[in-house]
Amino acid sequence: MSHEQQSRPSELLQSWARLLDPNHIPGPVLDQACGDGHNGIFAARHGLEVICCDRSRPALRRARREAGAQGVRIRLWWTDLETADRAPLPENTFGAVLVFRYLHRPLIPEIRRAVRPGGYVIYETFTVGQPQFGPPRNPDHLLKPGELGEWFRDWEVLHRFEGVLTDPDRAMARIVARKPSD
Repeated sequence: MSHEQQSRPSELLQSWARLLDPNHIPGPVLDQACGDGHNGIFAARHGLEVICCDRSRPALRRARREAGAQGVRIRLWWTDLETADRAPLPENTFGAVLVFRYLHRPLIPEIRRAVRPGGYVIYETFTVGQPQFGPPRNPDHLLKPGELGEWFRDWEVLHRFEGVLTDPDRAMARIVARKPSD
């Protein structure tokens, strides 16, 4: 995938941009493992408060520069979400959590708790079919069949996909789900 393709917002996020409305998102948006922040910046361009989170300081600096170039503000949160000695995500805090091309299974319960009632998760990452197309190949970073949908089975699922996407070819699972309101 070219750098230009990587720096554009996810097709999934773009196709669900109607959710990115400050009147419907109950709180800030977390762009988890944001890399250069292109998905979070896209959400910020829709008027949302966005927190871009990553363990890479250089990536967060790139995100800050790009947000400035696009005339939006984002907050940066430098942390390693995979540190096992604490719960990394505060409970009932985020109106939405965005996760793209990242998988650390121990974080799934954290994400579920971190989203406020009525909030959303927009998640897209690689499946076990990916090694035929290229990296990643580590099974720890690849979803098993039906795994993503199972994690959010008790939420209102607005969109779900699992299969092969093209241009470039890649094996992915996607979900857009809304946490039930109390």
